[in-house]
Amino acid sequence: MFTILLIALIRALRFKPEAIEVKPAEKVEFDREKAVCALREMVRIPTVSYTETEKEDAAAFEAFVAKLKELFPEVHARLESERVPPKGLLYRWRGKSRSEPTVLMAHYDVVPADEKMWSKPPFSGIIEGETLWGRGTLDTKGTLNGILQAAEQLLAEGFVPENDIYFSFAGDEETQGDSTPNIVALLESRGVKPALVVDEGGAVVENVFPGVKKRIAVVGAAEKGVTNIRLRARSNGGHSSTPPKHTPIGVLGRAATRIEDNPFPMRMTETVKAMFDKLGRHSVFLYRLIFANLWLFKGVLDAIAKASGGEMNALLRTTTALTTAKGADAYNVIPTEAEMTVNSRIISGETRESVVERIKSVIDDDSIEVEYFGGAEPSVVSRTDVKEYKKLESVINEVFPDAVVTPYMMIACSDSRHYGRISDRVYRFSAMAMSNEERKLIHGNDERITFRGIYEAVEFYLRLIKRC
Repeated sequence: MFTILLIALIRALRFKPEAIEVKPAEKVEFDREKAVCALREMVRIPTVSYTETEKEDAAAFEAFVAKLKELFPEVHARLESERVPPKGLLYRWRGKSRSEPTVLMAHYDVVPADEKMWSKPPFSGIIEGETLWGRGTLDTKGTLNGILQAAEQLLAEGFVPENDIYFSFAGDEETQGDSTPNIVALLESRGVKPALVVDEGGAVVENVFPGVKKRIAVVGAAEKGVTNIRLRARSNGGHSSTPPKHTPIGVLGRAATRIEDNPFPMRMTETVKAMFDKLGRHSVFLYRLIFANLWLFKGVLDAIAKASGGEMNALLRTTTALTTAKGADAYNVIPTEAEMTVNSRIISGETRESVVERIKSVIDDDSIEVEYFGGAEPSVVSRTDVKEYKKLESVINEVFPDAVVTPYMMIACSDSRHYGRISDRVYRFSAMAMSNEERKLIHGNDERITFRGIYEAVEFYLRLIKRC
């Protein structure tokens, strides 16, 4: 035992960050007031998407497309553009070569906003100090603005990229619509194989990894899959005054307890291993000891993740959340049928089918019907040992020189997963720094962005496009 501990200590002492020379970046200039004003105009157009599309304001979506032409005349005069049904916008910026094209993504639809719960009207684009309020500022009209501001300026300067650049914008990302799948199918039919795809995802964050005091720029190299699993129990019904030993709701309740008490086993994916290796080196010694010796402390890490829940736990296993339930319509009736839904986020290496089989095994009750519906499998895992990732890492270092750049596995879903069909270099990074409070505003009340965040997005895309 002493020998094992000695080896672990030596490994921890040697587990230090790689020496990286970050050269001072050349300063980039752009019209900051224009960037703020353009995003403000976009936010004022309520492009709210719904699964039931008849609820949507179709005129708002058309107004948004028209507004883009007004705000970015160079882009629309000099780039090829086309509408891809149902609400996709695809631009092509011809470069000197088409051999290694880049795709820059964003979506212009937003989730609904309950105005009664907001401090300021969600679609008024109110500016208070150096903060712009409004639904979509963070998710992801801010990104779309950054891409088009950079393109507008570089086109005016006469810049021609080395390779073709495509802008892929969807108006139905929030409802998992068909715009991006159709754009990908169109590019595939034209033989386009992107060397680099960048979409929303990670950001520059702090206080999210144990023991790391520096800011962290997390780049999604993969994203978890998602599905809903329906549990259904049946009975002959009856009056509640003479109940059977177990009602359908009771049967499902027992199943729910078994699911929560038996989480999926820890699965250390290559993406998460890379993240732990990178960030563990920047952590305090106790965590360096753990992450330098996962062969020894894997069980400790598993226990910490299970106990704490949250993001760390979600990085290490498929998760299951009990979300909806229904039974009888009256208080004094035994339901003939009861249902419960489990929302599962699926880690790389597992599938919707394997999740269902695991849940069946855990609940161990043949009287319960178990089936999945909707969702998507885990994304393709993108490579981080290629020049495209290194290029992205370098640009992030220029914009955020104090941040540690690391790959990670995105827990939420994005449209970028569709690009896994035609590229293994798909990365998810929202180019702005976000506090924990700001991250909670995404899809929440009082969504807003600082001017700093607006500027960071523009600077990021100016630097990235110059390298494409």
